[in-house]
Amino acid sequence: MSARGRDPLSGRAAVAGIGATEFSKDSGRSELRLAVAAVRAALDDAGLTPGDVDGLVTFTMDTSPEITVAQACGMGDLSFFSRVHYGGGAACATVLQAALAVAAGVAEVVVCYRAFNERSGRRFGAGVQHREPSAEGAALGWALPFGLLTPASWVAMAAQRYLHRYGLTPEAFGHVAVVDRRYAATNPAAHFYGRPITLADHAASRWIVEPLRLLDCCQETDGGQALVVTSVERARDLPHPPAVVAAAAQGAGRGQEQMTSFYRDDLAGLPETGVVARRLWRTAGLGPGDIDVGILYDHFTPFVLMQLEEFGFCGRGEAADFVAEERLPLNTHGGQLGEAYLHGMNGIAEGVRQVRGSAVNQVPGASRVLVTAGTGVPTSGLVLTGDG
Repeated sequence: MSARGRDPLSGRAAVAGIGATEFSKDSGRSELRLAVAAVRAALDDAGLTPGDVDGLVTFTMDTSPEITVAQACGMGDLSFFSRVHYGGGAACATVLQAALAVAAGVAEVVVCYRAFNERSGRRFGAGVQHREPSAEGAALGWALPFGLLTPASWVAMAAQRYLHRYGLTPEAFGHVAVVDRRYAATNPAAHFYGRPITLADHAASRWIVEPLRLLDCCQETDGGQALVVTSVERARDLPHPPAVVAAAAQGAGRGQEQMTSFYRDDLAGLPETGVVARRLWRTAGLGPGDIDVGILYDHFTPFVLMQLEEFGFCGRGEAADFVAEERLPLNTHGGQLGEAYLHGMNGIAEGVRQVRGSAVNQVPGASRVLVTAGTGVPTSGLVLTGDG
């Protein structure tokens, strides 16, 4: 680790605006139109105009470039633009990049966005298709010939090892699905609004790749989400209470690959999440017991359990009981299992709402929220807090 103490970014930037399109299975709009709609909604929420924006951050695997979004939104000059690699692992890192730009004075108002037709268009769950030769593709070549062709199949390897290591059954994963869907059932923006599930429903859902069932896998969604990041001082003059970036971090573990890190010493954990956890706790000056709400990236339920353990909320192999006993409000928007799969950006928005006190499933007194990004890949995380 390069940093041994709290980094100077803490408390320098805040999320001042959030905006989204509807979440659907067929948007009927281009990805650029979704991006523009989400960005404009976030600016409206922040009480700002496109002319106030001088920075944009997005992901790779994105069809709406920063300059195109700027032009379509009616923005002026940009002094900062960036995009972060590794799919859902980039979500919280977009806010990190924006906060760094604001803290350094490179930009004053930075918008982070993600928009795609991930259900009606290109479906990430379809796995590897028409891939150009690359070093990353060479790593996948060790797994593809054996039938590991999709994200679910890659995660199933680690999930099976986790169950074996701790003497558990696939029901352990069901607790995450049940909690997410219960919150989604009371969230009108969620695809599964009004449709909670039980452990029996989870156990009855069809196998995708053992030990993963259908209800262990996140949705595929069309939609857009955007966030406005600015200085804490400027955010205080805007309509909503600032969600202060108390800590932000990225992490990649030793021997890291994209979803297929099968040659590391231990398949039953997420070392990249451990890197992020150590940095976040150190920078924020907080620990697991200080967190009021956890918004944990839930593309697949087993990785939620592993994240809880890497962050120190419970011991190894104990996360299923931790979730079942509801020791921490978890994914109060319904998560990607219940609300929508927007590569984790909708989870950041939920973290902001919890800090503001405006969430549909508001946790009373919530002022410290942990948000994580995609796991199994190089990842990122945030600690958001109230102002003061």
